Amino acid sequence: MKAEIKMLHMPRLDTVLMVEDTIKKLDYYPTKNKLWRALPKMVMWQTFNVILDYLIDSNKIIIDKDKKIVWIFADNKKVRELLKKSVSYKEVRK
Repeated sequence: MKAEIKMLHMPRLDTVLMVEDTIKKLDYYPTKNKLWRALPKMVMWQTFNVILDYLIDSNKIIIDKDKKIVWIFADNKKVRELLKKSVSYKEVRK
């Protein structure tokens, strides 16, 4: 269970998307600090951490043992086509 953090505000959608886009566009796996510095606009550190927690909880990123951030969310045409053709788990169990 995560500790309750008193927040001044929640991140805006455009800020979350900016962080996502930056992670996807980088040609290396950044640490938190390097990613934060690579953002095109400044984001408060607390807000940045909330965004990373959201991305981890939604299975879009992982942080590896070397503390590098890796984009893992499958967001491409082939995967979408495979998901459309796939059989749901409930159908397989019948």
